[in-house]
Amino acid sequence: MLVIHPDVMLDCGVCEPECPVEAIKPDTEPGLEKWLSLNADIPRPGRISPTKKTPPADSKAWEGVAGKEQYFSPNPGTGD
Repeated sequence: MLVIHPDVMLDCGVCEPECPVEAIKPDTEPGLEKWLSLNADIPRPGRISPTKKTPPADSKAWEGVAGKEQYFSPNPGTGD
């Protein structure tokens, strides 16, 4: 998961077409409060990655899955 911190987002829309599952939504859209909170609370390395990465092998299996936020960890992965 790529986290876009709501306080850092520029609302330029550049990231929207890059999202393979159309998960990027305006922060004003109703019902997204839990995702805004999650994005704000997850630690971030303080940098913007200019490189598009290959999605995880199981990314398609998670598209549209309800309740998947229960599996998220606030601890960042090892990265690359």
